[in-house]
Amino acid sequence: MITDKLQNAKFYYSLGERFKTAFEYLENTNLVSLKNGKYEIDGDNIFVSVQDYETKPIEQGRWEAHKKYADIQFLIKGAEQLGYTDISNLQPETGYDEEKDILFLKGNGQFTKASEGDFLIFFPQDAHMPCISQEKPVYVKKAVVKIKL
Repeated sequence: MITDKLQNAKFYYSLGERFKTAFEYLENTNLVSLKNGKYEIDGDNIFVSVQDYETKPIEQGRWEAHKKYADIQFLIKGAEQLGYTDISNLQPETGYDEEKDILFLKGNGQFTKASEGDFLIFFPQDAHMPCISQEKPVYVKKAVVKIKL
């Protein structure tokens, strides 16, 4: 898991051409104006899902992990906590859904706070729990870029 500010995105271009393309999209797009939905950047190799929601208590959160894609989760507005841990620290809660590239898990991990302008990168070994309130529910608008590995 990596966390940083979008203003430092150029330091992560070296993760590969797809990461560079994804970060350039985040840097050069008026994300505030985008409506919720899926936007292709490079077909199924790179796409972004824009979503907004109210953060929720940790008891309502779910651990998730992906096998085919890395996530760049970028907070456009608001603030939240995100859980993270190595997938080996958790137990499967459901079977892996290959079509949706998602596995839900149960167990415990650490949490980090993120606010407007922050991004987090989650790789397949990084189980994560997004959308968690820091203190009380707040509005969040987020862009989740999916990068095929």
